[in-house]
Amino acid sequence: MNIPFSPSRANNNSFINNNSPSNTSPINNTTSNSLLSGIDFKVIDEMDPSLAEGHQLIFDKEVPIELRTMDQHESESELGTLEAIRVKVLISEGDSGEANVRVELTSEADLFFHYTHSIDNNSFQGLQQNQKLMLDFPNYPKMLNKLLNSCVKEPEGYLCIFVMERDGIGHLNFVQNMEYKFVELLSIEFNESPEHTVRQHVSFRYNSMRSRAAILNARLQEISSVLKVKNPSLLIQLSRQIGAQQQSSIGGSVGLGFTPSSLLNTSILTQPFNGNNSMSQKRK
Repeated sequence: MNIPFSPSRANNNSFINNNSPSNTSPINNTTSNSLLSGIDFKVIDEMDPSLAEGHQLIFDKEVPIELRTMDQHESESELGTLEAIRVKVLISEGDSGEANVRVELTSEADLFFHYTHSIDNNSFQGLQQNQKLMLDFPNYPKMLNKLLNSCVKEPEGYLCIFVMERDGIGHLNFVQNMEYKFVELLSIEFNESPEHTVRQHVSFRYNSMRSRAAILNARLQEISSVLKVKNPSLLIQLSRQIGAQQQSSIGGSVGLGFTPSSLLNTSILTQPFNGNNSMSQKRK
């Protein structure tokens, strides 16, 4: 496997630090934390199709992964695109007591990007032998968790590269930068998820966002009503601040005030999604 250092890695720190306190105003941190306290999205999260077969979620983060493709000559492109890929690691005992580990890759940039790695104790023995792993199957999820967290916390020392082939197969490679050479720590195979599974997950993500927006809208309506009675001056101040932020973010548009509906109600969130809407094309 070719593992040259991609120029896109030069901006990797900006990806990791986008949500750091230095990039977020104190008003946003304090206000958002207090306004969202007490809001529970657990019921929505439990509807995740990833959990439908009794799997338990043990890892769920966005990880900086370099995406590469195989060209028509079946050779791997040396440079890829660094993207924030959401990685889920799930475990399940199954009805027969057979343990299973599943890893899912999804992208907010491409809703139809969905790959799955599924492995049980029997298939793990082949992986263990081929890659000379010094651990048993029960510790496999812990190893994945550790490697993924290393790629998030130490992006210059640990690289994550996903190579997509033409037949729907992909390989996720964990690589350590030893300064003098790159060392491949682990390579696991993924399969592109079938269309019905992709539609199911896209539908859940869309409707989940819509439900969260409705809950937040109701919460903002409640807070706005209280402020209007008890502290109208604060409501006016918040209106001006958020209006200024919105104008700045869209290039100076006018006429945006602080109302819950203006913050959360958008045309895309007013209709349920069933997976048939044309929102994106599959990554080729």
